[in-house]
Amino acid sequence: MPYLIADELPQESAGKRFRALLERPEILQLPGAHNGHAALQAKAAGFEALYLSGAAMTASMGLPDLGIITVDEVAFFIRQIARSAALPLLVDGDTGYGEVLNVMHMVRTFEEAGAGAVHLEDQILPKKCGHLNGKKLAEPQDVAAKVAAAKRASRDLVIVARTDAAGVEGFDAAVARAKLYVEAGADAIFPEALNTREMFTAFAKAMPGVKLLANMTEFGKTPFFTAAEFAEMGYRMVIWPVSSLRVANKAQGKLYAAIARDGGAHAMVDEMQTRAELYDVIGLHEYEALDASIVKTIIPEAMPQG
Repeated sequence: MPYLIADELPQESAGKRFRALLERPEILQLPGAHNGHAALQAKAAGFEALYLSGAAMTASMGLPDLGIITVDEVAFFIRQIARSAALPLLVDGDTGYGEVLNVMHMVRTFEEAGAGAVHLEDQILPKKCGHLNGKKLAEPQDVAAKVAAAKRASRDLVIVARTDAAGVEGFDAAVARAKLYVEAGADAIFPEALNTREMFTAFAKAMPGVKLLANMTEFGKTPFFTAAEFAEMGYRMVIWPVSSLRVANKAQGKLYAAIARDGGAHAMVDEMQTRAELYDVIGLHEYEALDASIVKTIIPEAMPQG
């Protein structure tokens, strides 16, 4: 049903719904959704929660993922995804868009926009994709202060602390940072860019009782593992952050090349979402029915005679 109907909306906050999903025994699978339409398609496929990647957001805006977008720009994406799919959403919060007070502002803005969880990383600006080289890290205590501030600002929002230390300072430093972030109030830990099964398993053993998130991005340092394999290694969440955008962008590139080559899009019709499929995903007919059930044309009475 259309999101306009209040009775159809979730009664609990996104944060509470995200926490409930984390308490289930199976691993929580979070495919990336880079806009509202992608969110609807992921929901139709049966997913119960989603991930909003900073890399996907910036790429969709024609920008690199260097921490240059703003809290309000991210909130625009959160609102459209939360509105369209009504699923709890984990959001990439980069470095928190500043220091402690900025982090608290981010948390309140994201939670009010409809996010269920946010992750905060320990790089300094300009930050980079976790699978690239040349990353620079903030001091552990400074990041812990940000995590504590995020926790204090949240109502129900799940706070995930990400550490990029494994590829910069080494595995032991990543574990030490993760433990510090948990002490500061993090609900879960995201160890970025681990590159072997042994590293994933060892990290989980070093963090008993802590909920962990794995990043299954393509073209990075992590080998391909399934959700079931990550669960066996001790992880409670897995994201596929940019997959939807990569597939969509590849298809768009083929389309534009075909139009330039053929003078039209006729050669690509078989690869297109049909009009009927589009309307089904976005619920056009449900919106029309809702409109018809509420708005009825009133025929004016005859003008009074003088």
